[in-house]
Amino acid sequence: MQQIASHVYIETAYPGVTLGAINWSHGLILIDAPLRPEDARSWRAALLNLGGGVDRLLINLDPHYDRTLGARALECTVLGHEKMMQTYRSRSASLKSQGFETGAEWELHNNLTGIRWAPPEITFTDTLHIHWNGEPLVLTYRPGPAQGAIWAELPESKVVFVGDAVVAHQPPFLAQANLPQWVETLQALLEPQYREYLIVSGRGGLVTAENVRAQLAWLERLHTDMEDLAERKVMPEQTDKLAPALLKALNPPAEQEACYRQRLRWGLHQYYLRHYRPTNEELEE
Repeated sequence: MQQIASHVYIETAYPGVTLGAINWSHGLILIDAPLRPEDARSWRAALLNLGGGVDRLLINLDPHYDRTLGARALECTVLGHEKMMQTYRSRSASLKSQGFETGAEWELHNNLTGIRWAPPEITFTDTLHIHWNGEPLVLTYRPGPAQGAIWAELPESKVVFVGDAVVAHQPPFLAQANLPQWVETLQALLEPQYREYLIVSGRGGLVTAENVRAQLAWLERLHTDMEDLAERKVMPEQTDKLAPALLKALNPPAEQEACYRQRLRWGLHQYYLRHYRPTNEELEE
């Protein structure tokens, strides 16, 4: 666990996503959940050492499996954007084995089938302020990376948790994305008001403004490529041809390259189907 500001901690050691914790006198505010039940128990034990108040609130930054599978195991109230509920309504009551590979972290673990989801009990539309301390925590809808994606911001501490809006040296998840909205979201992160902020990525921990610019340029390139394919009315399978150059531009670690290649190929295919070849078929997350 790493302390990045007064009362603000992050954890990157567990499989899945970057975890956050804000330890206030009223209680703990948790940002996302470990995906394995044993990691959830370990995380809860580690948080007990921080002291603070007895109340706990879990904030999910979007509905991706990697950050929501372990929500129930944290045994606290769950909060998320109202659009997350649309995603949960399309899921079965618990996780079932799936015959496809999206390149997600949870797919690397074999013992997760049957875990029951914990949909948000508190939702909001645009902005929500949480006053558990002298400093507010501001939750803001930031569309683009996923349905119901949000940021969690501490304006006085100058910390912002941006979820999968920025991921360094790995492909983002594209199946539920909206690239033009995502570009606008990242442009907002480069505005002067965030110049001195600590930016916490949902995958890998702290990132820099340079990482944000690199992500923005990559998404703009991808959108141009997708528009070109759509204009030529190619088949969805043709998106595979974009993957090698896009992956190389990210400079991923060699040991993760196969997983990331699959993630990118899956995301490109699903994105093209969703935005350029819409059908009545239900698309996968």
